[in-house]
Amino acid sequence: MSRDLKAMISQMTLEEKAGLCSGLDFWRLKGVERLGIPSIMVTDGPHGLRKQQGDTDHLGMFASVPATCFPSAAGMASSWDRELINRVGEALGEECQAEDVAVLLGPGANMKRSPLCGRNFEYFSEDPYLSSEMAASHINGVQSQGVGTSLKHFAVNNQEHRRMSVDAIVDERTLREIYLASFEGAVKKAQPWTVMSSYNKVNGEFASENEYLLTRILKEEWGHEGIVVTDWGATNERVAGLAAGNELEMPGSGGSGDRKIIEAVRSGRLAEEALDRAVERLLRVIFMSVDRKKPNASYDQEEHHRLARQVAGESMVLLKNQEALLPIAKGKRIAVVGEFAKKPRYQGGGSSHIRPTKLDEPFEEILKLAGESASVVYEQGYSLDQDETDDALSAAAVKAAGEAEIAIVFAGLPDRYESEGYDRTHLRMPANQEKLIEAVANAQRNVVVVLMNGSPIEMPWIGQVGSVLEAYLGGQAAGGAIADLLFGEANPSGKLAETFPAKLSDNPSYLFFPGEGDRVEYREGIFIGYRYYDTKQVKPLFPFGHGLSYTTFEYSDLVIGHNRIRDTDTVEVKATVRNTGPRAGKEVVQLYVRDVDSTVIRPSKELKHFAKIDLQPGEATTVSFVLDKRSFAYYNVTLKDWYVESGEFEIMIGRSSEEIVLIGSLHVESTVRIPLTVHRNSLLGDLLNDPGKAAVIQGLLQKFQEGMGVTTNALEDAEGMGDMFAALMKFLPLRNLVGFSQGAVTEEMLDELIEQLNRTN
Repeated sequence: MSRDLKAMISQMTLEEKAGLCSGLDFWRLKGVERLGIPSIMVTDGPHGLRKQQGDTDHLGMFASVPATCFPSAAGMASSWDRELINRVGEALGEECQAEDVAVLLGPGANMKRSPLCGRNFEYFSEDPYLSSEMAASHINGVQSQGVGTSLKHFAVNNQEHRRMSVDAIVDERTLREIYLASFEGAVKKAQPWTVMSSYNKVNGEFASENEYLLTRILKEEWGHEGIVVTDWGATNERVAGLAAGNELEMPGSGGSGDRKIIEAVRSGRLAEEALDRAVERLLRVIFMSVDRKKPNASYDQEEHHRLARQVAGESMVLLKNQEALLPIAKGKRIAVVGEFAKKPRYQGGGSSHIRPTKLDEPFEEILKLAGESASVVYEQGYSLDQDETDDALSAAAVKAAGEAEIAIVFAGLPDRYESEGYDRTHLRMPANQEKLIEAVANAQRNVVVVLMNGSPIEMPWIGQVGSVLEAYLGGQAAGGAIADLLFGEANPSGKLAETFPAKLSDNPSYLFFPGEGDRVEYREGIFIGYRYYDTKQVKPLFPFGHGLSYTTFEYSDLVIGHNRIRDTDTVEVKATVRNTGPRAGKEVVQLYVRDVDSTVIRPSKELKHFAKIDLQPGEATTVSFVLDKRSFAYYNVTLKDWYVESGEFEIMIGRSSEEIVLIGSLHVESTVRIPLTVHRNSLLGDLLNDPGKAAVIQGLLQKFQEGMGVTTNALEDAEGMGDMFAALMKFLPLRNLVGFSQGAVTEEMLDELIEQLNRTN
């Protein structure tokens, strides 16, 4: 429906306009009844609908309506499946329509800077490209149903420690290449109705009032058309936030924020035009919700549960499968060990806590698929409420494992180990679980460990077990999905969206996380996750992109469309993948790019594309990718833009960041020149690398060389002197041409040369 929003705003009082910029209560926006502007509702997500009834809060302490609990983002990203994540978004949108919810808060696109972050289960990846692709698919799915999303937490919000006061100090290149890039693709590809500003400061300024982030980058550069809403309680100074581009304060402040805005407009500190622009954006979102509202909306709970089971299965990662221990044949004697088998951890704690419509118990689902002749016993093994070993529980579990043909140990992190509000301090599981795995492995050689956790753990027992299935926090249907994978009803196809380090101290942020007092410095720069491990050649426990299958895939025939392109061109890359194993399966084909000889510090490889393909036994397909300027570029802080350095780039196709199976290369020519300002301390080597400036400087260099009495013949006659002289010249400042030339080069000549060089930009 077409509306004249500016005319509507002209009819509003200053008080009404200021009021729209703050929530009515915890979950509702204000309306203006006399003008037909309704109050709409937002609720927490992102892996399910958390609509609270009665008493409300932001941390999931009070009950919410039943809704489908899908896997959390850490798991869904491991599916590497854009279409599947889109379907999850569609299902979430249907449930929001049924509950009259206008905006579902999420998804979270923050980077996994450290595996210790308490909310990592809510975030997709350590890689900005993978994260942005997953976020865009989620957003497009939800918003296809006429429900908005809120991309969060913008920006550089990568820890819970002192989260409302900490100042994240990060350089411009790292900010652009890593922490903003994760949001950029999602904004440009999916246009979320809202973006949520984070609690923390970024380089000295609260994100909720950071004009550089909210207006100059998000709105003007990326073209975001929606509104910015604060994280709940993230407002510092309301007027400063509004002026910076933060339209909506949540939750409602009881009129305090309204009064500050009114006073600022009346005193002239805030232009009323700025308030009007904010209100227009708010009204656009409100009426998008109104116009897309589906009356009498409902959804099929069973259908959504089946989708949750499929998504969970594709999100789980088979980390290890020694001697093809999995899948388990029907009719085996099986010992199922661990309290998680009957009390699964299927979601994280805090504001994203969902009340599921139903819940699959892993042990019951195993019983259904084990086969009629199977013998399946359960032993608790440990208590989730404590870290100490219960000798009686452990002994019973070990006995059952020893009498079985195979033992399945359910282990992981209890709720108390990771949650919104605090960070982890180590990567270990509870000691009683680690000891139980080791004890079971001593009694039984065929041990499968199923992990339920939201982020990486150390595995001191990894060499003692045959198989490890990373189930992450798999949602309400995780139990059924685990059983499907254990017994081969489904073929594992998940790949890690984050690196599992061998030990915490291997992580690049280890020395700097979580900072000192209210300051955390991102000193590792662009070297986050696999960018660090691969470049530094630090062996992880499991690399980024790793995941096993019950079938095998062969890669061949890498074809790069051109061997030379300009940075304004695109290039197509193709590769053939064949299923060479005995069963159908899905494979994630990963494309990485490496700048072979960069003059700036760059990682040894960066993910630039991926595709998930489904192949029958013996079937082959050609996977095609299109690379553009951003595939080869780094962010140049001098240009304030993305820049491709001329030279050779390797194109790598891999099963993971560590296992590269096809490599090719092409030459990319830059069409942009970086202006080089010349001064007395400019180095000769830098000037000689610039073709235009090299031509200008040659004459003066000849005079300099003659003044020093250095001839080409003399250098050739003196063994090694030519190389040494070239090296000295390379790093010689221009000012030294005067002093070292014995008068052959004068100050006046140098000044004239510098002028001429600066005219050649």
